[in-house]
Amino acid sequence: MNPCHVVIFSLLFTACDLTVCTVLYRWSSRRVSIIQDIVQFDVFHSMLDVWASSLLRAAISLGAVLGVAWNPLAGPRRLQASLTPMTLLCYLIASYTVIKLLLFFEEEKPVLDPWFWSLLVWTWVSSAVTLLTWRQMGENVPGRREGRSYSEVLEDQEGGQKPEPESEISGATVGRLLAYSKQDSGYLTVAFVFLVLCTLGEIFSPYYTGLVIDGIVVQRSLKQFSEAVVILAVLAVGSSFSAGVRGGLFTFTFARLNIRIRNLLFRSLVSQEIAFFDENHTGDIISRLTSDTTIVSDVVSENVNVFLRSAVKAVGVIVFMFSLSWQLSLLTFLGFPIIMLVSRVYGKYYKKLAKEVQTALAKANSTAEETISAIKTVRSFANEETEANVYSEKLQQVYSLYKKEAMAYTYYVWSTGFTQLVLQISILYYGGHLVISGQTTSGNLISFVIYEFLLGDCMESIGSVYGGLMQGVGAAEKVFEFIDRKPKMVNDGTFAPEHLEGKVEFRNVTFAYPTRPTAQVLTDLSFTLYPGKVTALVGPSGSGKSSCVNILENFYPVQEGEVFLDDQAIQLYEHKYLHARVSMVSQEPVLFARSIHSNISYGLSSVPLEVIVTAAKRANAHNFIMELPNGYDTETGEKGAQLSGGQKQRVAIARSLIRNPRVLILDEATSALDAESEHAIQQAMNSDLQGRTLLIIAHRLSTVEKAHNIIVLDRGRVVQQGTHKDLMEEGGLYSQLVQRQVPGLGAEERDHTRSLCVPAKESRLIKPAGDR
Repeated sequence: MNPCHVVIFSLLFTACDLTVCTVLYRWSSRRVSIIQDIVQFDVFHSMLDVWASSLLRAAISLGAVLGVAWNPLAGPRRLQASLTPMTLLCYLIASYTVIKLLLFFEEEKPVLDPWFWSLLVWTWVSSAVTLLTWRQMGENVPGRREGRSYSEVLEDQEGGQKPEPESEISGATVGRLLAYSKQDSGYLTVAFVFLVLCTLGEIFSPYYTGLVIDGIVVQRSLKQFSEAVVILAVLAVGSSFSAGVRGGLFTFTFARLNIRIRNLLFRSLVSQEIAFFDENHTGDIISRLTSDTTIVSDVVSENVNVFLRSAVKAVGVIVFMFSLSWQLSLLTFLGFPIIMLVSRVYGKYYKKLAKEVQTALAKANSTAEETISAIKTVRSFANEETEANVYSEKLQQVYSLYKKEAMAYTYYVWSTGFTQLVLQISILYYGGHLVISGQTTSGNLISFVIYEFLLGDCMESIGSVYGGLMQGVGAAEKVFEFIDRKPKMVNDGTFAPEHLEGKVEFRNVTFAYPTRPTAQVLTDLSFTLYPGKVTALVGPSGSGKSSCVNILENFYPVQEGEVFLDDQAIQLYEHKYLHARVSMVSQEPVLFARSIHSNISYGLSSVPLEVIVTAAKRANAHNFIMELPNGYDTETGEKGAQLSGGQKQRVAIARSLIRNPRVLILDEATSALDAESEHAIQQAMNSDLQGRTLLIIAHRLSTVEKAHNIIVLDRGRVVQQGTHKDLMEEGGLYSQLVQRQVPGLGAEERDHTRSLCVPAKESRLIKPAGDR
């Protein structure tokens, strides 16, 4: 709505409110004049105080209009900030009219007086409209451009500082959580039936308690007393049985919900692109998968159970309360909206705190996970105390948030408890008046008081449900954020030819990691890997060798250029097909906490032991495996911790060779092996090339010197290419790398090496060691 229209509507309605209230007051009043009504005011007969509330509403509306007109920017913000007090004030005005109704019925009893009822109804309506216009003026800024929110205007006015929007309970989030339980609708239906049965027993108990009191005090009838007690006993037994069945079924169905959500989250996580895991800490992800999903299912299951039980019981209690005394019922309902308003404010704040707590816990868990997973590194640097202090600081942040939660809960209990106490005293006083005046019986009053306590418990439970749901919604939103996340890089290729030669070609590839988009790792890179040939990638650290492997494995998208496999773009290949034909062994291979048998056959199904043994022999791993206590059934431990570095590398090589890949990538895959083991593996692979494309990344000369082609990278570009002999004769970066690996050469041998490494026109510039 246009802000000017809101202001004009507010002014017109204020004038209309004053006019209508004045007319209705004059027709409902028996006084000759307002002055006489003021002088002889009687709260039991005069409607002057109700008319005066229109003056208060007019003052409120005019103050809001003047505030917005005087300061178009800060005025709406102040209206928004004072929305809760304004809601309470309008509610108190409406509540006073209810009290006025009760007072009038004590003496006047205006059942058929249309002017009296019209004034009361108009007061309720005008209070609601006043609050609505207040809200609208708080949400609009004069001069706001169409399509821009109030917060966006504030962002422009305040130098780009966008205020944090108020969190609202997401009904869609709760509805989505419940939608995941559709498969358990049968169990939930049975649970709801027992919930109704349990609630009916609890609802009828106060009524029969009142009959017991009347049978003893009023009628002094043993028969009525005995019948009521028997019915109470039956209700207690039936209610207890139904409550047990109801609780068990709800716990069972929401345990299934927990499993379902965890499965969905994990499937979503493993389908994300690799860059997602670069951006998010493992501890944060694990926290979402463990603690957040548990909070979601536990909190939602508990609170849905409590909410349904409280809601059904509240409806039945309200029916009985009105049947016992409509006057006491109206008085009772005056206090509950205040409790609900306090619960709403508390719930918003609690939801915000719940999100902050989950984030802080995730950071603490991430710190703990990182430290524990790298405990050897921590121990080697004697840094246990520092890591413990860092974790303690993270926990202190969580502790501070918990303190805020505790203080918020304290204020919540104070406010609701005080409201309930005032309400109960008022009911007892007014109820005693009704009993003394003969308008109700003592048994009915006792039954009503019990019902009031039950209704108070229901409302308190519903209020706690709101706060609990805020915690669950806060955790659920983070879980759904990961469940709904669509991978930025989708492996949707379908190309899967029966025959693959294994020719790999990088054509003008430019690449930067998604987490560092401005730092180019590869620039206009081009080279080719041929089937049946061994190609080595060498270069200083940071030159882009491992990045080439990541691109070839289709882990990351390139910014420019293409990577081709048999003249087809790498991203066009079907995901499983590609990684069955292109296999990699990294410098630090990861083994799973399973048997060696399972690690070698990882990703494959129904692999005979003979095939696994053959792959292990080719990887020079069979001998050490057979020396282990359980052979191929030996557990490797977490990340292969129970094996040495060289053993892990050989198992990882066997895991790649068992797939019989057309393209095999060894990224420093033999760095932890002794010379004899490395030589044995190289011999096995060289004798079994059979058209296979072999890419080796290594720093050791012994690993790359026999390669058919050596590609030298520097700063993401190809600077040299050729055989070992050709590159040594050519000189340049490759020869420098080789020289650094042979520091034990004598002076004559070093000079001879340099004569091979440096072009003739540059060799004369190198002085002998003795001349330096």
